This record gives sequence, structure tokens and C-alpha cells, in this order.
Amino acid sequence: MRTGNEPLTARSSLRMRWWLSIWGLIWTAFGTIAFAFAGRPGWAIACGVLLLIVATDFVLVVRHMRQGSRFQPGRDVPPYEDHGHRHGGAEDERRGSDDRVSRRSRERSRSGPP
Repeated sequence: MRTGNEPLTARSSLRMRWWLSIWGLIWTAFGTIAFAFAGRPGWAIACGVLLLIVATDFVLVVRHMRQGSRFQPGRDVPPYEDHGHRHGGAEDERRGSDDRVSRRSRERSRSGPP
């Protein structure tokens, strides 16, 4: 259930992803250069492809960090209601069947005996 304090306690993983991307950029660049000098073209290509993937992730992380925080509701916005228990739960199914029974009995009583 939403408590209403999520905007205050939410933590973004972008900073961690930024640091991991930098770490990945360093190691994949080192691996690409090292394997190229060692005469291992297959491994150099593999590290190069991984370098492109990590660089793409780095660019996306930086882009998201520059976009800034999104709109979050303030303290004056009440928390969402827990609709799972109020609508469609077992209690509503029982209530719905009781409503159907009572509706049928009302219709029968209006139409008279069969």
C-alpha cells in the first residue's frame, strides 16, 4: 500500500549506474586495447562491443541525470487508496452474490407467485 512518503524516501539508482558505467568504460577500454596488442582480435572485438554497450548506458544515465527529478506529489496529496482490498476482493464477490440473490428475490416478490 502506498503510504504517501515515497517521494521523500525514494532513492535513484542513477548515481550508482553512473559509477558502474565509468568502471565498465575503464575496464572494457583496457580490455580492448590489451587484447588488440596481445594479438587476440576476437577478444578485442568482444571487449569493443561491450565498450559500446557500456558507453550507450553511460550516455543514457547522464541524459536522465540532466533531466532532473520528475513531478512528485507534495505533502498535501493524500496517499492512494488500496484498491485491491476494496474492489474485486473476496468480500466484494460475496457481497455481489448476496446482491444478486436479493435482487432476484425482489423481482420474484414483485411479479407474484409462479
